[in-house]
Amino acid sequence: MSEEKRKLRCPMGIPAGILSVLIGLAGIIIGVIHKELTTVLFGAALFLMGGPLARVTMMVHSANDRLDEIENK
Repeated sequence: MSEEKRKLRCPMGIPAGILSVLIGLAGIIIGVIHKELTTVLFGAALFLMGGPLARVTMMVHSANDRLDEIENK
């Protein structure tokens, strides 16, 4: 009964990246409606940071998975 364990890591960068993009988009829309430049700029910054945040976190998790495989060998 030796079952191979499944990887339990959840790539939390993906939900964080999606959330960052959605909050940034909402900030851009709200800033444009209320004509506030700072809100638009912060919203744009969050919007642009969402993709790289998700990608970097996925790279870290895939590297950790590879290290676990090497350790098991």
